[in-house]
Amino acid sequence: MLFHDRREAGRELADRLIERRSEGALADPFVLALPRGGVPIGDEIARALGAPLDVVVARKIGAPFNPEVGVGALAGEGPPLYDERALAMLDLTADRLSPVVARERAEMHRREDLYRGGRPAPEVKGRTAVVVDDGLATGVTARAALRAVRAMEPGRLVLAVPVGSPEAAEALAAEADAVVCPHRPQPFYAVGQWYEEFDQVGDDEVIAILRGHPGGR
Repeated sequence: MLFHDRREAGRELADRLIERRSEGALADPFVLALPRGGVPIGDEIARALGAPLDVVVARKIGAPFNPEVGVGALAGEGPPLYDERALAMLDLTADRLSPVVARERAEMHRREDLYRGGRPAPEVKGRTAVVVDDGLATGVTARAALRAVRAMEPGRLVLAVPVGSPEAAEALAAEADAVVCPHRPQPFYAVGQWYEEFDQVGDDEVIAILRGHPGGR
């Protein structure tokens, strides 16, 4: 087992990022975690870097007949991203998924309001935006998040995850200026297999972490 829990993973990942900062590759960082699992990891990283912490909310787009079967993702106000192979295999089209997208976009906005408690969206223009999650499986949710953050015009965009599939990590190199993913085991089946404790992170925990974070905006 690689990590005891998300906190341990966050501390190891923070050490990797501190090395990059010492090399001048992480100037003026702002940490943006994907809720909910990425937030404890983002908290450890932001504290280690002395950086602000906020969230970038991304939502999985599930198949109409089974929401657990992910076929895409969305984040921000950009168009949804789809796994074209999954759509073809399941005989689905973007038009057919429009009701699912509308529902998930509404849920995305609800969660943004819930987690920020009325605060405005983070301002990362010109800064190093560090997008954090607890792992990469297909990478489609992280891809949507990266594109949403790229639209916010950061000076540099970094994806930081403790563990991920080699294929997903390599593919996302085209979306970020740097991908920090120290563990890329093969075969890779699910993120949770690389944690001893992988309990679901609740909304209350996310809110408490964000409110208790010492980093300024």
